[in-house]
Amino acid sequence: MDLLLSVLPIVLLIYLMVKRNALPSYVALPLIAGLVYVINYFWFGGSFIELNAGFISAIISVMTPITVIFGAVLFNRMMEMSGAMDVLRRWLGNISPNPVAQLMIIGWAFAFMIEGASGFGTPAAIAAPLLVGLGFKPLHVAILALIMNSVPVSFGAVGTPTWFGFGELINKGFINDNELSQIGQITSIIHLLAAFVVPVMALRVIVSWKAIRENLLFIFLSILSCTVPYVAIAWFNYEFPALVGGAIGLFISVGLANKGIGLSKETETADVQHEKVSRTQLLKALFPTASLIVILAITRIKQLPFKAILNDANEWFGFSLGYLGDFHVSKGLIFSLSNIFMTGESASYKLLYVPAFIPFVVTVLMAVPIFSLTRKNTQDLFVATFKQVQKPFLALVGALIMVNIMLMGGEQSMVQIIGRGLAHATGEYWTLFASYLGAIGAFFSGSNTVSNLTFGAVQYSVAQTTGISVPLVLALQSVGGAMGNMVCINNIIAVCSVLGIEKAEGNIIKTTAVPMFVYGVIAALVAYLLIPLFF
Repeated sequence: MDLLLSVLPIVLLIYLMVKRNALPSYVALPLIAGLVYVINYFWFGGSFIELNAGFISAIISVMTPITVIFGAVLFNRMMEMSGAMDVLRRWLGNISPNPVAQLMIIGWAFAFMIEGASGFGTPAAIAAPLLVGLGFKPLHVAILALIMNSVPVSFGAVGTPTWFGFGELINKGFINDNELSQIGQITSIIHLLAAFVVPVMALRVIVSWKAIRENLLFIFLSILSCTVPYVAIAWFNYEFPALVGGAIGLFISVGLANKGIGLSKETETADVQHEKVSRTQLLKALFPTASLIVILAITRIKQLPFKAILNDANEWFGFSLGYLGDFHVSKGLIFSLSNIFMTGESASYKLLYVPAFIPFVVTVLMAVPIFSLTRKNTQDLFVATFKQVQKPFLALVGALIMVNIMLMGGEQSMVQIIGRGLAHATGEYWTLFASYLGAIGAFFSGSNTVSNLTFGAVQYSVAQTTGISVPLVLALQSVGGAMGNMVCINNIIAVCSVLGIEKAEGNIIKTTAVPMFVYGVIAALVAYLLIPLFF
């Protein structure tokens, strides 16, 4: 009965998200969080005070991902309102008339970089309109964008799925920073090898096999120009692989296309042509994105002083909130609430270090005078962004509450019970299935981060019980959350809305489910055959 009641909330959550007239994640996740609360209290004998402390902790913890989402959405809205995105759209369209080159530059490399900076489903919504503007069919573009936006996702939004998605496991002492780094390394290798297949499957949605064969050299060079630096950076850092790898890949892909390297002159060209973009227009349009990358880099490199300043935990001031806990603010503006309800539970929010205010909001404020945005324009930007993040806030609160409560109880926690059940069923063969659990999480939650939050502890428990490498299993979880983006309902709805596509969600899922399954097979083979040789 313990196993049944532990699995019930997850099964019910999946059902609520996939049934006809499915509930959105911002409704389903809070409902399931409430169910988990009730089950833990009445069946598992959870402490009422500790459960409520976990609830308060989740409310504070959710500020990290939701402010990152806010900053990313604000930045992308500014790019559209200022006209910078339109300039980039025209510039990218004129680099090469070859459709394969256009699809790889925008749908692969450009989206790769945007995922690294923004994440949370924005790359498909940004890259797709660019491609439609070049003359490609909206439905095909939607499918391609969803499939392409998988490899960089584990390190999207400055690595949020990795450092925050597995953050609860670190906070609980289950894994350490070295293991988190190893998770990033293994994740990048699996993605590297899958990238030789998945982008090609995406291209086939729009162009013929003949066109792919004729331009295969350019395709692989474009893929490697993103994934090689991606893996190299992941060996030392889990925040920048997608962002820097995408930026390098975009630069190299554009250079290759300009010189026609690896491209066939016989491949039919797209019909749409765009007016030329002057150097001044291009530099101005690139300023926000370049500033974003520079600010991120200088605040994350350990050798520079800024990272230490933004993470300064020395107390500035603090005071007691009575039974609620002790409130503290550090010199690095880290807001924390400790000893919540006298349980020892604590939570914090790093205002300056979390990639939200710095660099997104700062970059937007820098761009306001450069693009001559009025006070009304700026106000509209912030108001529209606040409205857009309300539903993700509810979804993330629900996910964090659910995860916090399912982790309570030590060896008798709901997560540990599920892990022991899965381990008993699969044994040493769990690596064959681990990525698909991550994909299920992304499918119903709309986020690799939420998938890692939701199932990371389950994967950890299975690894501990079976004796399989914990970093390997958690890397497969992260890869699964990334490949699940292809079939994520939220992302599909978002890209369809942007492109004006109606009643095509079912067809899109049927199409994207195939490369997602192939991705999982590749991940399982790499994990089973290759990773043990190096880790």
